[in-house]
Amino acid sequence: MEVLFKVIRQEQNCSPRVQTYQLDVEPSSTILDCLNQIKWEYDGSLAFRKNCRNTICGSCSMRINGRSALACKENVGSELERLKQSSPNAAAVPEITLAPMGNMPVIKDLVVDMQSFWSNLKAVDPYVSTEARRVPEREFLQTPEERSRLNQTGNCILCGACYSECNAYEVNPTFVGPHALAKAYRMVADSRDQQTESRLEQYNQGTQGVWGCTRCYYCNSVCPMEVAPLEQISKIKSEILDRTNAQTSRSIRHRKVLIELVKQGGWIDERQFGVQVVGNSFRDLKGLLSLAPLGWRMVTKRKFPASFEPSGGASEVRALITSVQRLDASQQRDTLSDTPEPVGG
Repeated sequence: MEVLFKVIRQEQNCSPRVQTYQLDVEPSSTILDCLNQIKWEYDGSLAFRKNCRNTICGSCSMRINGRSALACKENVGSELERLKQSSPNAAAVPEITLAPMGNMPVIKDLVVDMQSFWSNLKAVDPYVSTEARRVPEREFLQTPEERSRLNQTGNCILCGACYSECNAYEVNPTFVGPHALAKAYRMVADSRDQQTESRLEQYNQGTQGVWGCTRCYYCNSVCPMEVAPLEQISKIKSEILDRTNAQTSRSIRHRKVLIELVKQGGWIDERQFGVQVVGNSFRDLKGLLSLAPLGWRMVTKRKFPASFEPSGGASEVRALITSVQRLDASQQRDTLSDTPEPVGG
């Protein structure tokens, strides 16, 4: 079948341009197969990364028709079928557009500079710390259940697809990124690690850690290994919230107050939310004053609620939240009871 491949080509610090190649390919051909055909038969100057060709190394990440994916995993047939579903009126000759990953500067064509990706990964200390037991009497044993908690995050191949699509990093370059925080949870969940508390304190800092995530879900949708970075970020948040009170930071108050207000009335009482979160229940005078301009605009435009009516089914909402909180507490107790005793010297 004939397919047009539109490749976004670019030299470093230059404007991108589109170059089109028409290939006769099989529906089963991977995008990487097609790129190899272009390079070997049409244009040897085309630059892209590759290595294993088997969805293991993560080298061949790029944007395929607007979404980050592995070129060795996606094939022509499935990609054209996906395009047909989103755009029924397809061109006579189907087209596939290939572009470099986002959130990283282009070196050449489909090759990007991943320095920020690796630096942010390094910033979360993605390795198990057993400093206190530097010379153990025996290996650090884990139960099958403890080991199973590491499986999902252990599948990450550091391809950069989630980082490429991360809206939070795009607007806030201090955010470490979903790849780093998924690896961070891998350390938090590891029973052998001895730095859990300091790690959680680090990941709780401002918007560079877990609170910088905008929960857009793009990282989950493009991950080729089903690591689900957003879920790992949420797990870290839960660990932080279990260890801290509402006085710790505004981010913590935001989460805790939101849950408590919904638990009370089924939805958020906006009059209390700002005062409790930003004003820290009248403890933060500067925060309260910062609400004044917004409050005044709401009053003058008659947008400020004079009273609060609980939602229908508030008691059912309250029961659901309470049940989830009890279940979480029960699971944590079970986890602690399953932890093996340390080996003595």
